Amino acid sequence: MQMPEMLDNVTKTVKDDLTVTIKKGDKLSIAAACFSIYAYQALKKQLEGIDELRFIFTSPTFLQEKAPKTKREFYIPRLDRERSLYGTPFEVKLRNELTQKAIARECAAWIREKVQFRSNLTGGNISGFMNVVGAESTTYMPLQGFTTSDIGCERGNNIINPVNKMFAPLSGEYIRLFDQIWNDKSLMQDVTEQVIDGITAAYNENSPEFIYFVAIYNIFSEFLEDVSEDVLPNEATGFRESKVWNMLYAFQKDAALAIINKLESYNGCILADSVGLGKTFTALAVIKYYENRNRSVLVLCPKKL
Repeated sequence: MQMPEMLDNVTKTVKDDLTVTIKKGDKLSIAAACFSIYAYQALKKQLEGIDELRFIFTSPTFLQEKAPKTKREFYIPRLDRERSLYGTPFEVKLRNELTQKAIARECAAWIREKVQFRSNLTGGNISGFMNVVGAESTTYMPLQGFTTSDIGCERGNNIINPVNKMFAPLSGEYIRLFDQIWNDKSLMQDVTEQVIDGITAAYNENSPEFIYFVAIYNIFSEFLEDVSEDVLPNEATGFRESKVWNMLYAFQKDAALAIINKLESYNGCILADSVGLGKTFTALAVIKYYENRNRSVLVLCPKKL
């Protein structure tokens, strides 16, 4: 049995090793948190010659994320995983070369021909690894993402980023494990079309209105996902009919609603603004809201007030 090798991703990179390992007609299977078109570009010559690539997103990606938002070690938020299609924060230099459209177009065509993407449906963790199956089988692990930083082309935020290269029969176990997960419909959902749509968006010509709405969505989408009826003001209290509410300007009403949201979400809020903009009246509207809900309100202020 051939002993595993360690690639330090500095003097020996995964990318350089793959250029030698991947042969025409090979089949690849990758389980990783994210996929970048720039990793495809780095290995384009080899990837164009393979028979197929099966890719598993190890956390829910291109899905409506149902798993609770908990802090997990090495967890990459869903939006970041999806945006990595066009390059991760560590691939800024590549993005600045302004070749994204051409790369995205070539990558999308390659995916349509040879690639299937599936996503983990559950909140459970899947370790990242890559299998190259051909005349000989090889496994690379751990592999957090399929990006240029993960395969050693770019420097990421890891002090060290070693990857082990394993051979048969150990690699055969990883191939079997991948097949088992891939074929489990209770764990996996096909997201190939969603990935293609995401990549084609990088080279499609879009109207200014579309770009504006996409920008607004990306700015506020996470906030909107976090909003629930539990933290929104209860209209049944009738606070909008109160005298103090109807004395407020529109910007003061927005502030009052935001304060209520913060109090319900985080049990605290600081209202700070310039003199004369109505902080007192805004606070009175918040007090009225909680009075209407039969909640106790304690006001602490300087004696002169």
